[in-house]
Amino acid sequence: MNLSIPKGTRDFSPEEMVKRDYIFDAIKQVFKLYGYQPVETPAMENLSILTGKYGDEGDKLLFKILNSGNFLRDVPAELLAEDKILPLTNQISEKGLRYDLTVPFARYVVQHRNDIILPFKRYQIQPVWRADRPQKGRYREFFQCDADVIGSASLLNEVELLQIIDSVFSKLHLDVTVKLNNRKILGGIAEIMGQSDRLIDITVAVDKIEKAGIDAVKEELRSKDISDEQIKILEPVLFLSGSNEEKLNRMEEILSGSETGLYGIAELRKILNYVGKLSISTPIELDLSLARGLNYYTGTIIEVKACNADMGSICGGGRYDNLTGIFGLKNVSGVGISFGADRIYDVLSAKNLFPQSSLETTRVMFANMGVNEEIYCLPALQEIRNSGISAEIYPEQAKLKRQLEYADKRNIPFVVIAGEAEMTSEKFLLKNMNNKSQKELSLRRLLNEIIIL
Repeated sequence: MNLSIPKGTRDFSPEEMVKRDYIFDAIKQVFKLYGYQPVETPAMENLSILTGKYGDEGDKLLFKILNSGNFLRDVPAELLAEDKILPLTNQISEKGLRYDLTVPFARYVVQHRNDIILPFKRYQIQPVWRADRPQKGRYREFFQCDADVIGSASLLNEVELLQIIDSVFSKLHLDVTVKLNNRKILGGIAEIMGQSDRLIDITVAVDKIEKAGIDAVKEELRSKDISDEQIKILEPVLFLSGSNEEKLNRMEEILSGSETGLYGIAELRKILNYVGKLSISTPIELDLSLARGLNYYTGTIIEVKACNADMGSICGGGRYDNLTGIFGLKNVSGVGISFGADRIYDVLSAKNLFPQSSLETTRVMFANMGVNEEIYCLPALQEIRNSGISAEIYPEQAKLKRQLEYADKRNIPFVVIAGEAEMTSEKFLLKNMNNKSQKELSLRRLLNEIIIL
């Protein structure tokens, strides 16, 4: 028996789960603070919902689920004989694991349009799956924490999402930089290149510039029949420097002949103007090489990088105007962001930024000194739990040293000991496992001490 798990997936120990919950709780608190409501969707969707939404490369990364029962029963013999993968896959697989949370959310909005109130602000924290090659920061199963507003084209939503990003990473004490662009600017660049119908090819290539470099991007563009002359128009845009205002001014000159591109610049100006009036500590940089290869983005695009960390983006998103239209509900614009919980976890771990309190699963442990002591301690244990403090009792009588070692290994900060002397005086001995100090206290004072510390 091979006792292993698939590549690109992970087991999580109790200590790791507590740390993950620290991330999820921080994100969820901020989502709720801004008025977002929770939803969940199934792990699997019909492939007709998923395919065609992420581009050719995304479609290749979809995990497909074989039909139940004898999935080969109705497959024409010629398909099996010819070994045609795509037609065969369509015959034997009708469902797939979700690639992200945005497309299922768009399906949810259309399917439940009579039950929701627009604009609809939702958050969703669930796992997604991608048949990608596992590597650092890239998993086949990982959690996304999404916040979306659908049914509103207002740029106030983009501003609010930037506030949410700032709030979440401030809570996590993680220094990040927000990269900002607009898909309309990329559309404008495609126009002046004379390649308006090749926007997707251009954005998919440009999206690889950070990982693959400019030479690889050029080579991919050439493979899409984009000429060197046209690439020369694009190249300076990818390396614009200066302040956000200087970059926008330069782009206005470059895109003076593109109405689409100028509209994208106007949107970015408005967002940055609003953000400038707010107390946002996170740096926001205009990055015109930012493309985010997903096909459904139409306006603002956002990406967040952790400072001084060897990691890809840990949060990203953007505006999508046509996604629900694919499912029959037209003229409903949406915008959203997605926090990559697994990458955030890896960065916090590498930087040792998890607070000590996030390691605690139990705050107080009662030592077990015998049957009479158990009876004496149980009411006190119940009262501590009723006060909202996590507590447990060692389940069997054992040497005190062994029990203290157990508490130490579990990172339990307080141990309560009650022997014959404490029972006689109706008190408890509270041992601080961090500084090894101890005090004899009444139950009321014990509660106060634990809460204060």
